[in-house]
Amino acid sequence: MITLNDYLYNGDTVLKILQKYSHDLREESINNHNSVDMVHCNFLLQLIDILEHNDFLTSQSQRIRELYKLMAKEYPFLAFTFKGRIKSLIRAEEKFNGYIVEYIYDYFKDTGSFPPVEDLKQKLNCFRDLIAYRIVVSMPKCHINEGEKREDIELEYLYKIANIIPEFLEERGFSVQISEIDGAKQSEKLNENLRPYYRDYIENPSPIGYRSLHITLYDNIARSYIEVQLRTKEMDDYAEIGAANHLGYEKRQESERSRRDEIPLGECPYFDDAYERVKRLHELDLSKIDVNMFGAINNSVVNDGCGLFRGRLILPFEHLSRFQNDIID
Repeated sequence: MITLNDYLYNGDTVLKILQKYSHDLREESINNHNSVDMVHCNFLLQLIDILEHNDFLTSQSQRIRELYKLMAKEYPFLAFTFKGRIKSLIRAEEKFNGYIVEYIYDYFKDTGSFPPVEDLKQKLNCFRDLIAYRIVVSMPKCHINEGEKREDIELEYLYKIANIIPEFLEERGFSVQISEIDGAKQSEKLNENLRPYYRDYIENPSPIGYRSLHITLYDNIARSYIEVQLRTKEMDDYAEIGAANHLGYEKRQESERSRRDEIPLGECPYFDDAYERVKRLHELDLSKIDVNMFGAINNSVVNDGCGLFRGRLILPFEHLSRFQNDIID
């Protein structure tokens, strides 16, 4: 079995690593008749395609920027940021293999058997967030009247923005995708006809307290999926530097170890391979790897100039509220 870790010590660029890894993974999948590895290879090819042919990002970000300009005009007192990113190689690899581990474990727990390979392959065609844009909103204290709650005001704006996104972006070449959470609560602040398109983790926070509003769209011009996330500043802080970030990592490791205990080694090769790949990624010492344009003193102090560990930024825009910044464009 080959893993991403095998390619992180030769000074190559992220693109070269992806090319070598996907090529060798394809060869191994053919030799071993492992069709799940072939799906894995095709997943990596999607990331290669984004990194190799990223001229479309200029067009895409310009169309997304139109939403930013509309918000700056319609909500002049609101502060907000727009950030776009391409998912990092390590996070993409971790997520793909982690999903295999999770799906096989859940299936085994429910049925006492392992899923058919075709079912597993079908479930692996669900990754649509290699490109993601995040909108973070905040109402400055100077615009909050006595007796008003900041969180309530910010949520009102957040859902107002959510209600205009689908139509606005569809007029600019995007198609919204059905992506609601099965059996989840739905906010009355969302227009009823739009609820099937949003995954509302504000009304349905994760077990570790993560809150956000997600929608998936297909860019018909760039021919790629994107995800748009909406958060308040408090939600963003909790996800990025707060308990959700730390606890999420710890709980993922704990749950993966418990899954390994439930499924004996050798019983399901697809589970074994995916579990080992995730395990090795968690054990990485970033200070020892040699990847072009990447440096780290330890796993916390990192300078990532290539999108290996942290995503590549596409669209860093910031709008300060009126009285702090009167220049919009």
